[in-house]
Amino acid sequence: MSSDDVSRRAFMRTAGGAAAAAGAATATAGTAAAQEVEPDWPSATEGNVGSYTDARGQDSVTISVGAGDQGLAFDPTLVWVDEGTTITWEWTGAGGSHNVQTVEGGGPASLDSGDPVGEEGATYEYETSSEDAGITHYHCVPHTAVGMHAGLAVGEDIPTVEVGGGGSNAVFVPDAARALGIATFIAMVSTL
Repeated sequence: MSSDDVSRRAFMRTAGGAAAAAGAATATAGTAAAQEVEPDWPSATEGNVGSYTDARGQDSVTISVGAGDQGLAFDPTLVWVDEGTTITWEWTGAGGSHNVQTVEGGGPASLDSGDPVGEEGATYEYETSSEDAGITHYHCVPHTAVGMHAGLAVGEDIPTVEVGGGGSNAVFVPDAARALGIATFIAMVSTL
């Protein structure tokens, strides 16, 4: 056996170990990203904008009424808050007259801003309590048919789903790790 064979084998072991370490680091990073959770929203709450805000730990949060390109959405569309958080819905003046109302059977919070309003700057405030714990589906009554729906999650003890992993068991490989793997492969082949 020549010294070239020994050094080639040593290189292959070293390169293989480096590639395995890079793969393990990538798998760990992919698993960590999949551990993020958000409330398990009913599909009808996704609304026209589809934005989500985790506002737990905040005393108050503001939601725009009449958001989006046509003024027919709530933004953020989905909000997760603590019990005792004050939520202010503020009208943008776009999209016509709107209101905020819990969909019948849509959850524990009793949201009702009254008759539809169209003026910019109008507000409706609601302070959450332990009675609101869970997920509430609400909408704008005049624009419910065009998808002006939203969701409010209150408290910690609510159903959640993992996000960030795309629901797949496939491991995401970042570009830098992929490039390292390709470079390692090319170096191993060219050495042989």
